Amino acid sequence: MNVQLKVNQSTKSLITEVDKRINISRAELIKEYIEPAIPVVLTNATKDWKARNKFNPQFFKDNYGHITKEIKGKTYTLPEYIDLMLQSTPEKPAPYPFNFNIEQRAPELLDDLKPEIIYAKSDRIKNPLLPKFMLRGTEVYELFFGGNGGHFPFLHVDALFLHTQITQLHGSKEFILFPPEQTAFMYPREDNPKISQVNVFNPDHDKFPLFRQAKPIRVTVEEGETILFPTKWWHTTQIHEPCISLGRVHLNASNWNDFANDNYQSLKTYRPGMAVPALVYTKVLGQLINLQEKISV
Repeated sequence: MNVQLKVNQSTKSLITEVDKRINISRAELIKEYIEPAIPVVLTNATKDWKARNKFNPQFFKDNYGHITKEIKGKTYTLPEYIDLMLQSTPEKPAPYPFNFNIEQRAPELLDDLKPEIIYAKSDRIKNPLLPKFMLRGTEVYELFFGGNGGHFPFLHVDALFLHTQITQLHGSKEFILFPPEQTAFMYPREDNPKISQVNVFNPDHDKFPLFRQAKPIRVTVEEGETILFPTKWWHTTQIHEPCISLGRVHLNASNWNDFANDNYQSLKTYRPGMAVPALVYTKVLGQLINLQEKISV
């Protein structure tokens, strides 16, 4: 694969660790992390969530036995998977991930995930003028279950260039991040440039020599903590104990055009007649929201 090496030096490329912040104001969050596109861990942003004391393995075993997930060709009920998750070891890890869309499979749980973390001046992903079909390929709210020794199957950038929020509701999870400037070292797949060809846990440096230059940033997000990181940051996760995580995507001014253009490319494939109208509509909507946010400040 012909990789063009264009690594721009910026604030992001100089970061060596992810800050952990407590009691940060929304204005500080926007100025210090969201606008410069820097990851951060918020240690108590979800302190008032009912989910904090509720979402544990026994709760899901008792109440959500009807939810199933196929992983590597085998279907598991959630209680079956939780037993595997609790017994998981690095030598014999539970398959990962067991995940599901909360809005579709357990919408009654959404009230336990409030107050929302707003990753910008407004929560654009919830804007009533944003058509739901434009979120095809992602989940706004998603629960992940995993056990000791599990890891996400590939290094990637999230779908539709959406920003990411992960809250640890039970147990901890280690995140491995690479800033956008290191994309040339990630060997993006030709058929899906948001997924790396490199196995970050056992890299083949003969096949992917530029990955030697990649400099990961590792941070463990503890139970009750939330990591926020911007789109285009390459990431994967590794698990060292039973854990339950809440994933939430975000959309704001900084990723709006990437989101619109990615939707356009996707629509050209599965709904070609909608591609151009959707692109025009999204661009205009973005300008309207920009004006609304400016006026409301």
